[in-house]
Amino acid sequence: MAFADPQSITISAATSPLPRTEVSGDRSEYTSADGLIRLSADHENGGKRTRRVLRIDHAKLAPDPFRPTENVRVSMSNYIVFDVPPAGYTNSEQLAVYTGFKALYTATSDALITKLLGGES
Repeated sequence: MAFADPQSITISAATSPLPRTEVSGDRSEYTSADGLIRLSADHENGGKRTRRVLRIDHAKLAPDPFRPTENVRVSMSNYIVFDVPPAGYTNSEQLAVYTGFKALYTATSDALITKLLGGES
């Protein structure tokens, strides 16, 4: 079953629609019209583990640090991975672990993520 088409994401108060641009086996991609934002969902079923990945890739044009009058494309990605055995955890149990994790990293205005991005561990 596929996600709704299109998806949308809001980054810095700007909402971008992401229509589905690719479907291949257990992978789907949703891409902005300018190609700078891509959302992908992928499922890999190995023998001993199942890996589910939701990923956002973001790119922008920014001044080249060596030639400030020229712009270069820079990019980043952010993703979440669920790596589970083929049996032993129900979907509800997996969701409960994720919900606890999400509460941890979003607590007090994303303080843990802010510290992580600052290099703390």
